[in-house]
Amino acid sequence: MEEILSKLYEMTAFGGFSYQVAMMWIIAFVLLYLGIKKKYEPLLLVPIAFGVLLANFPGGGMGIVPAENIALEGHRYKNLFEIASEYGIMNYLYYSLIKTGFLPPIIFMGVGALTDFGPMLRNLKLALFGAAAQIGIFTVLIVSLLLGFNLKEAASLGIIGGADGPTAIYTTIKLAPHLLGPIAIAAYSYMALVPVIIPLVANLLMTKKEFKINMRQMDKLYPPKHKIKNLKVVKIIFPIVLGCVSAIFVPSSVPLLGMLLFGNLIKEIGTATARLSDAATGPIMNAATIFLGLTVGATMTSDVFLSPKTLGIIVGGFIAFAISIAGGILAVKIHNVFAKKKINPLVGATGLSAVPMASRVANEMALKYDSNNHILQYCMASNISGVIGSAVAAGVLISFIS
Repeated sequence: MEEILSKLYEMTAFGGFSYQVAMMWIIAFVLLYLGIKKKYEPLLLVPIAFGVLLANFPGGGMGIVPAENIALEGHRYKNLFEIASEYGIMNYLYYSLIKTGFLPPIIFMGVGALTDFGPMLRNLKLALFGAAAQIGIFTVLIVSLLLGFNLKEAASLGIIGGADGPTAIYTTIKLAPHLLGPIAIAAYSYMALVPVIIPLVANLLMTKKEFKINMRQMDKLYPPKHKIKNLKVVKIIFPIVLGCVSAIFVPSSVPLLGMLLFGNLIKEIGTATARLSDAATGPIMNAATIFLGLTVGATMTSDVFLSPKTLGIIVGGFIAFAISIAGGILAVKIHNVFAKKKINPLVGATGLSAVPMASRVANEMALKYDSNNHILQYCMASNISGVIGSAVAAGVLISFIS
């Protein structure tokens, strides 16, 4: 009888339970709460959170093993069938879809097919503030180096400031794959907290008068000198031209930016490629999101996540995010000192990616101060350029560091 009870106990997970596992469960439950109850990026936060749970079920064998476990001599790795047999389905998915860098560009294709570049093309001047907001990436990179991170780790940490999950994941895969779990969690968690972080930074840096700057009134006082006559044609030509230019100057950005522009192109062509656009934004993107979330979450085993370096990443990610928002706001404030046509600094706050949530949050803040001050279309100009800017910044970092 004692032997039977002993075997029954060994069959359960009680023997493998520890306070570290309990901590990871708490983290997973918090992420699930944010995704389900608060509806903060639920499409990604829920799969990531459940992936954390799967990885930390004792004896479940769903956690991602380090790359050295599958390494062979001569810089070779075990094949996927061996990985699946020895380490389970989650490792098979991770090493085939994530480690190869396959899923982030696929998600970018879907993002491109969901994005309208029209607001940016109509307000190209505002697109410059999307570039200004990338300052958080390079500021945190430098600070991370001073704190002891190596160059590849610092670049992966800094890219969180771009507020773009797929970009952060792709850059980390290329430069510091051992940090993928905490960096992905930090990137998507702070993206989900955009409704909290943007108001926090904006209220610190902006005056009541600046919140009330009405962009439509400014357009009436100082109408644009040049207007696009055939926006439909321009929206088709733009992704082709930008793709060619970026491929020449920053070829490392092509996997992300190229797929983003391709997705946008098939959307803008219209009915002739509607089936492709529907596939990119529907089943393909949905499947990619599920696998990305689960596998990224599964990298967060207790021995990887509960470390001083991981806590540094979480703090550094928040700083990168906040600096990017502040950089965009300050760039607009500097512009306003010298220009007659004033720009609402909230437009600069949306220069990070996080499309379209950042623009919606900025628009809601403007409406609180003036119920007629709709700035959504202006914010989208900066917001969309931030997506492009973060992809280019990632390409630059990968080119210089890898």
